[in-house]
Amino acid sequence: MMTDRIKQTLTMLGTMLLVAPTAAQEAPICQNELVVLGAGQDAGAPQIGNADDDGPRLLPSSLALIDRVAGKRYLFDATPAITEQLAMLDAIEPPKEGLGIDGIFLTHAHIGHYLGLVYLGREAAGAKNVPVYAMPRMAEFLRTNGPWSQLVELENIDIQVLSAPSIHAVDQNLIVAPFLAPHRDEYSETVGYVMIVAGKSVMYLPDFDSWQKMDELGGGTANLTDGIEAVFIDATFYDDNELPGRDMSQIPHPRVTETMDLLKDLPPKERAKVHFIHYNHTNPIRDPESAESREVGANGFNIARRGDRFCLD
Repeated sequence: MMTDRIKQTLTMLGTMLLVAPTAAQEAPICQNELVVLGAGQDAGAPQIGNADDDGPRLLPSSLALIDRVAGKRYLFDATPAITEQLAMLDAIEPPKEGLGIDGIFLTHAHIGHYLGLVYLGREAAGAKNVPVYAMPRMAEFLRTNGPWSQLVELENIDIQVLSAPSIHAVDQNLIVAPFLAPHRDEYSETVGYVMIVAGKSVMYLPDFDSWQKMDELGGGTANLTDGIEAVFIDATFYDDNELPGRDMSQIPHPRVTETMDLLKDLPPKERAKVHFIHYNHTNPIRDPESAESREVGANGFNIARRGDRFCLD
């Protein structure tokens, strides 16, 4: 999953173990902190047409990175719930000025991952030159299709084109390494990210089709946690029994049960690095008290929950 170049960089930086997340009221003041702003699939929960859904609420998957030394805040994916998610981030670390977004890193052009950009436009924030990091097809899609093109024309956003696999020094404290992932690429490529901050690394891969296809790209589960302190990985569906009446083979995503089986031989310390994210409203791990959530924990893995905070010092 990581190229040799990325792995060499991680080794050079000398990675260390990630501090476990703590409750919001107990969270230490870290110089560098990662916050889970959402852990659901693109449409969150309740989903449209399911207003009577009384299960735990889900916001679409997004991570925030806080650099308190430099006074910067970064988002990984811009979801339709960006207003609420940014408010949560503001409560943790207020912005220095304006929106306080120093960069948005997009994974791909599916609704839960980029629609939030519209709120940077003239009808809402009227932002000025927010850096938006995107792959070439994603960048071209934004430049040539409304309403995204208006964001570019009015300089609400400033597109920074990435390549993959490669390493990008965003500033003195943050290195970002995007890598390609197999997925439905109707409008753009799909990437995951390794973010390296203060010599520590985290992987974010919320969407991909299958481990088999990852293998075909030269990656897979064998080195998934190698040199990484935490891995946030696609958990859209728990197993193949989740959507009665639908052929789930036509909805490619690695199942949670499959990923756990593939990683079961990792040492406990390595399994604990895995945090399942991007789960559908039908996925039983949505409920922290479900038997499936308990099974994930019993197998030594973690489930990302909105509000989780990780100290990267």
